[in-house]
Amino acid sequence: MLFNSLQFAIFFPIVYSLYLVFNHRWQNRMLLVASYVFYGAWDWRFLSLIWLSTILDYFLGLKIHNTSEEKSRKFFVALSVLGNLSILGFFKYFNFFAENLQALFSLAHINIEPHFLNIILPMGISFYTFQTMSYTIDIYRKEMAPTKRFLDFALFVSFFPQLVAGPIERAKHLLPQVLSSRKVTWDKFCEGSYLIFWGLFLKILIADNLGKIVNPIFAAKLAPNGGAALMAAYAFTFQVFCDFAGYSNIARGLGRVMGFDIVVNFNLPFFATNVQEFWNRWHISLSGWIRDYLYIPLFRALGKMKSLWRVYITIVVAMTVIGLWHGAAWTFVLFGVYHGLLLVLYTIFRAKCHSWVEPKTQMGEKIWFLIRIVFMFQLISAGMLIFRSQSVGQVFDMFGMILFHFAIDDQVIHMLQKFLIFVVPLLFIQWGQFKTGDLFFLYRRHWLIKTFAYSLMTYLLVGWGVMGSEEFIYFQF
Repeated sequence: MLFNSLQFAIFFPIVYSLYLVFNHRWQNRMLLVASYVFYGAWDWRFLSLIWLSTILDYFLGLKIHNTSEEKSRKFFVALSVLGNLSILGFFKYFNFFAENLQALFSLAHINIEPHFLNIILPMGISFYTFQTMSYTIDIYRKEMAPTKRFLDFALFVSFFPQLVAGPIERAKHLLPQVLSSRKVTWDKFCEGSYLIFWGLFLKILIADNLGKIVNPIFAAKLAPNGGAALMAAYAFTFQVFCDFAGYSNIARGLGRVMGFDIVVNFNLPFFATNVQEFWNRWHISLSGWIRDYLYIPLFRALGKMKSLWRVYITIVVAMTVIGLWHGAAWTFVLFGVYHGLLLVLYTIFRAKCHSWVEPKTQMGEKIWFLIRIVFMFQLISAGMLIFRSQSVGQVFDMFGMILFHFAIDDQVIHMLQKFLIFVVPLLFIQWGQFKTGDLFFLYRRHWLIKTFAYSLMTYLLVGWGVMGSEEFIYFQF
């Protein structure tokens, strides 16, 4: 079920009306049923996978907590991680690894014929498997106690606002909110409604219109010229942001009107001045998950290695996993390696760069800040070109066109005009958010300014929004 669909526009008011009249216990029961209906509307068969993850981690969480012997505790948490990754790996990566294993053997002139599976990738499987794993790992680390309330745990796993495309919630943040009664206030309702409206604006007006620039270029075997390839990369960078941040904002808004606090997943990433800051602002729930559950344990496991190499290897491995998390394709692996190498280079040259450039005036600091933002955007866009390409061959073709066949013709100018029409208003609002340090910048303006802004945004949505219920990009992950 899509947030930007008539189906959801009917579904949520019914759910919310029931939510307001029920007590806490029946709110949770109703939300659990609603979450299963929400997911089952896509394909009810894959509810079995959610139930499997729920049952597995609920009982293993209790076993980990109730077992004092360290060896047994390690066994149960390993069983949880292995079980979840096996489900994820089977449905998402089986064909990918089988295909590449076949190619590897063929290099040695050994012919094997693996069985490829004709299966559909379950929507949101990468999100809820990571979410349930955080539960058992945190119990093993003694950072939280398990719950004995199975149905409430099931709601934590399947909570529909963020079930399909995140943010990836930690058990120690969301589960206590499920277990405790929540208070719905007028302020939370207004803030949540603003987040929903802003998220729909990002998705329907900006992301889906930018997709009309992006899709024809990447669908073609070769971009017409380097200018078109570059514009497609820029447009996709903003498209994927508005699409994913739009979903995350809607998820937060739906949660807030019901009294839940869902974590912020994007915090003005295009104002990042270096790659480390970018990943602190982009898909925060995933990068934080990888940091806490992969990067830090791996860094500790490599304790005997020289410190700098420990850092470099751990960074590249962690970022490669982030890339592979997005999908079973070499373009995603290359995307992760690319960002891993950027982080390694930043780690090496960070101190030197600061000593090389030291602006002496306030104006010089502002210019240097702007230069870093623009430069960082080029690096981000290069990564997004890798991310969006349909094959590694297309990656090299696109970069080759940009570097060696760059041209600006009427098509590129038309693409630029459409790009600026949709991106400039977004940057204007984001600049206000950045200057004030408040993601609710527009919401907190004077009521006259808000009335004008909301009216204009509604007019743009109705007049130029893509109303075809386009899927969110991250549904495929």
